[in-house]
Amino acid sequence: MNDKRILLIDDEETIQEVVQVGIEIEAGWQVEIASSGLQGIDLAQTQQPDAILLDVMMPDMDGISTLSRLKANHQTKAIPVIFLTAKTQATDKDQLKSLGVVDVITKPFNSMTLASQIAKILGWKM
Repeated sequence: MNDKRILLIDDEETIQEVVQVGIEIEAGWQVEIASSGLQGIDLAQTQQPDAILLDVMMPDMDGISTLSRLKANHQTKAIPVIFLTAKTQATDKDQLKSLGVVDVITKPFNSMTLASQIAKILGWKM
């Protein structure tokens, strides 16, 4: 079993379930789940995941604000972050990437190939 740990920060339970099941089945990676930006920041500090999947549109604290706080924190600034978003325009993706994320994965995505997509983005072997 691979020892990678992914933190998913997303407020939608359906997304949480499909991401967790897909990644665990495909790659055997552990998936931690946070339902809000603040909870995600706390988990990122305590769990030190290998990567973070971050939803852009969330209530209270959106993904962009969450990313800003993660990047400003010395404990979490080096963790690679990949945005998950329903925004599919190339200009939206370019704008999001300019904020300091490694890449942007658009929703809907194939949950059974998500781990392969993450591994490719981050240069990980599966």
